[in-house]
Amino acid sequence: MSTPQNAAAIDPTAAAIDPTEVTFGLDTFGDITHDLAGESLAPAQVIRNVLAEGALADQVGIDHFSVGEHHRPDYAISSPDTVLAALATRTERITLGTAVTVLSSDDPIRVFERFSTLDAISRGRTEITIGRGSFTESFPLFGYALQDYETLFEEKIDLLSKVLPQEPFSWSGTTRPPLKDQSVHPRAERTIPTWVAVGGSPNSVIRAARYGFPLMLAIIGGQAERFAPYVQLFHEANDKLGNPALPVGVHSPGHIAEDDDTAREQLRDAWLANRNQLGRERGWGPAGPGEFDSEVEQGALYVGSVETVAKKIAHTVRALGVDRFDLKYANGTVAHEHLMQSIELYGTQVIPRVRDLLA
Repeated sequence: MSTPQNAAAIDPTAAAIDPTEVTFGLDTFGDITHDLAGESLAPAQVIRNVLAEGALADQVGIDHFSVGEHHRPDYAISSPDTVLAALATRTERITLGTAVTVLSSDDPIRVFERFSTLDAISRGRTEITIGRGSFTESFPLFGYALQDYETLFEEKIDLLSKVLPQEPFSWSGTTRPPLKDQSVHPRAERTIPTWVAVGGSPNSVIRAARYGFPLMLAIIGGQAERFAPYVQLFHEANDKLGNPALPVGVHSPGHIAEDDDTAREQLRDAWLANRNQLGRERGWGPAGPGEFDSEVEQGALYVGSVETVAKKIAHTVRALGVDRFDLKYANGTVAHEHLMQSIELYGTQVIPRVRDLLA
């Protein structure tokens, strides 16, 4: 993940933070979890557990609940909008979104149609976060060539930008036949909020500004301060383009328990197994407990007691001047029971404490 060369020149404390304006979310990819005896759960049970987790998030006052899209055996959710539609009938106030919709291997018009339907079911509580995706299984699965990775995303985000205003549109590109004077149905009752997830590319940051979409930074390793230049770049690009001020959010993994040691013990083995599985696929070196502890103490893992996690989140929000923080609460095989406790602590204790610290 690259960082602009002027990172050291950024003053991350310059932005004033209004704690009442910062929102807080939870993200899950529907990781295949274990029960308390260490046995792997069936994907169907994992999906049912995610519904319970989302319902609890709504009950304890969390602002957003987002689910990812994957097409591989270690994750249960390949159709996030279906899961969100079920959650819409079990929740009352929480925003329901994706983390992320892999737009490159989807159809932007169908994405809009699904989410305009979901917005009706949820009475205006849906949002979309689009991205290229860090996994590539969906490309061959749906008949797309990986050599078209960049072109697919660039053209599809362009098409989606034409669809979202719900006015008749025309569009042409290289990845599908042209469209002329088309409309989309059903019409939503509002413009559906749409974010762009970025993992660390300046070009991606500028693209989000060019299309007028809010920015979600996926910070999954290293210190959050490294991303301050991307926040500054986004605000500068919006200013030059004449856009209004657009929100910036952070997505990072973590886990909360009654004390620091318990939180680390519940997450460590699951995190390392997940990290090393990805490492084998992507050619990374193996990780051990030392890397886990380093990420907890100095990096992008928000793990520990209520006070430990709240202080770290408050530091990130203040350092980057962001408007939103989403905790990826499900990481590997951690049991549903532990995830439910983490969600309850996040909503009832961590978020209020972060607001106090920011104030």
